[in-house]
Amino acid sequence: INAEYMGWAEEELANASLLVFANKQDLPNAMSTSEITDQLKLHTFRNHEWYIQGSCASSGEGLFEGLDWFAGNLKKPAA
Repeated sequence: INAEYMGWAEEELANASLLVFANKQDLPNAMSTSEITDQLKLHTFRNHEWYIQGSCASSGEGLFEGLDWFAGNLKKPAA
C-alpha cells in the first residue's frame, strides 16, 4: 500500500465509515480478517469508523452482517 496514497485517503475521507469485506473465507488459504486488518493497517485510521467482515460472496455469508454495520453507521450524526 502506497504511503502517499494512504495519506491522501486519510485526509480526503476524514470521518468516513469504511467497510471491508474479507471475501473468499470459504477457501483454505484465505487470509484471516486479522491478517487483512494488519496488511491494510486499519488500526492507523484515526478519523474513521471501520469494520472488517469475513464473507463468502458465492453463498452470501457475512454480506448482511457487513451491510447492517454500514447502515447503522450511516444513521450516526457526524462527529
